[in-house]
Amino acid sequence: MVKAKKHLGQHFLTDLSIAERIVNQLQLHRGYTRLVEIGAGTGVLTDFLVKAEAYTTHIIEIDTESVNYLQKHYPELAPRITEGDFLNTNLGVMFEQQPIGIIGNFPYNISSQIFFKVLDHRKQVQEVVCMLQKEVAERIAANPGSKTYGILSVLLQAYYDIEYQFTVPPEVFEPPPKVHSGVITLIRNEVEKLDCDEKLFKRIVKQGFNNRRKTLRNALKSIQLPEHLRSHELMDKRAEQLSVSDFVLLAQLWNG
Repeated sequence: MVKAKKHLGQHFLTDLSIAERIVNQLQLHRGYTRLVEIGAGTGVLTDFLVKAEAYTTHIIEIDTESVNYLQKHYPELAPRITEGDFLNTNLGVMFEQQPIGIIGNFPYNISSQIFFKVLDHRKQVQEVVCMLQKEVAERIAANPGSKTYGILSVLLQAYYDIEYQFTVPPEVFEPPPKVHSGVITLIRNEVEKLDCDEKLFKRIVKQGFNNRRKTLRNALKSIQLPEHLRSHELMDKRAEQLSVSDFVLLAQLWNG
């Protein structure tokens, strides 16, 4: 195995049993046949992915040294290894708008950005299996009422069924991070479009959580909370107390 190195906040997994367990979380939801591994690094997950017959593995890796290693050790994958930044990749063009799954050990410092990109391509991305910082993983999977429930929780849970699967300790990485990691799965639900103005929904969610200590009556003042909503019972609550359906309701009621 190539000597692992840290780049973009990434820590490389060295425990093969955990790698296999992560890959085994894949459900191939809605029968997609193209799986994208983000940041394959030294190929610890890739080793298990290439053995599958149910899907074709593609890799997007930003680090040149890792790309060279992967091309050498997985020559059959070479035509499907893209050197570049996932965040700047046009998934619609690359995969011809066809459904895909995503798997990876996400770099800690860009994991939230990866999820926002997943949201942008939610019609295409049917499933995500990933490992990331435990705190972020718990936040994404959190339920209403939890202190960790936030913007990403609501926006992702609107379109995906999310489950926290298991925790991974620091010592199975090189270099070891200072925190634990968590593995979560996102499975695309049946919601093709929210029953409201989706841009307004997103705006309400972000504004509510940007002022999460305030009741929504006060938190939403800066985006001109409509007069007819000021007395609504939801206005007495804080953003963290609202479910996805509650936020959808607010967006529905916003314009009367």
